[in-house]
Amino acid sequence: MRRLLKFLHTIGAVGLMGSMAALLVLSGYLPEPSALAEYARMRAAMGAIATWIFLPSLALTLLAGLIAITQTRAYVEATWVLAKLASGFIMFEGGLIAVQGPMQQEASLSARALAGEVEIAALGSFIDTEWQALIVLIVVATANVALGIWRPQSLWPTGQHRGTVWRSASEDGVVAQGDAGVAGDKAGVELK
Repeated sequence: MRRLLKFLHTIGAVGLMGSMAALLVLSGYLPEPSALAEYARMRAAMGAIATWIFLPSLALTLLAGLIAITQTRAYVEATWVLAKLASGFIMFEGGLIAVQGPMQQEASLSARALAGEVEIAALGSFIDTEWQALIVLIVVATANVALGIWRPQSLWPTGQHRGTVWRSASEDGVVAQGDAGVAGDKAGVELK
């Protein structure tokens, strides 16, 4: 189960970061709204990427990560996982509010403008916000990947976080594990 969750989490992250990179590149090549046919076509493509790649990848990454946290005791006790969890909420909210929603709305508006239902002046209001949100989300996603790879032992200085888990191997190969406590001192803690 752990390997499956790790696989799903990784595949979701690949799709998520790839879709954000694609949206960022497409937003750089987005024509002015006055070139309505090209603008509407590009906005439809961006809306499709946001809907069919970005959103499912975001959901897969978050769900696989949350299930992995609940299924693996070591993750429940690790402080780096708390940082990943917090950044996951940033990704979720930022993805829905600053990327998915505006992309779908702009795709719909540009299609309506192409049909003559909406004035061209109503288009292009989200371009700067989308670009900035994509940059922030790519940075957060990259930090998430870094946390998952390097897994820092503690994100708080020693003695600041209760529940820091320590492990040590004795000469006979037995691994001991315990709670370092508030002071972060292993001395005096003995497990059998």
